[in-house]
Amino acid sequence: MVKMTCLFICLSLNLSSCDEKKSKDTKTVVSDNSEVTTYYLIRHAEKDRTDPSNDNPHLNEQGKERAIKWLQVLADVDFDAVYSTDFNRTRETAQPLASKNNLQTIIYDANNSYNEDFKMETQGKTVLIVGHSNTTPAFVNAILGENKYPDLDDNNNAALFKVTVKDGKATSQLTQY
Repeated sequence: MVKMTCLFICLSLNLSSCDEKKSKDTKTVVSDNSEVTTYYLIRHAEKDRTDPSNDNPHLNEQGKERAIKWLQVLADVDFDAVYSTDFNRTRETAQPLASKNNLQTIIYDANNSYNEDFKMETQGKTVLIVGHSNTTPAFVNAILGENKYPDLDDNNNAALFKVTVKDGKATSQLTQY
């Protein structure tokens, strides 16, 4: 009878220690959800406007210089991913920063940008997103969950939005360069 009691106590202790381990794992998962995700969003650099009928122009000389300027402005940022819409001007703006970080530019659909798949892919990462005068503020607003920023002026290629998401709360900054 004493042996049975000892066996019962040992099994009970062993099982209770397993329960404790499960709760520790649960706590770890919760802390993973509090990772910081940082998004840097810019509009493409200046485009070639010599042919108004061209809906997919390349960057002009000023735009090429601005793409290099973004490389300098964001030199201390280590990006985990670089996203661009599928246009020459956005890909060319993103390319210097993608190259600096040894990344391929990922094409995204500006009409379906901040969805659950995107959130999961970018959670806990530092991400550059290159868009347009209307899609970049809309993307920021989607992350924030509010309409904080209007479309950019068509001549504004100098806006940098920084959005930080932590514990499900997003904050933003807008800086002009």
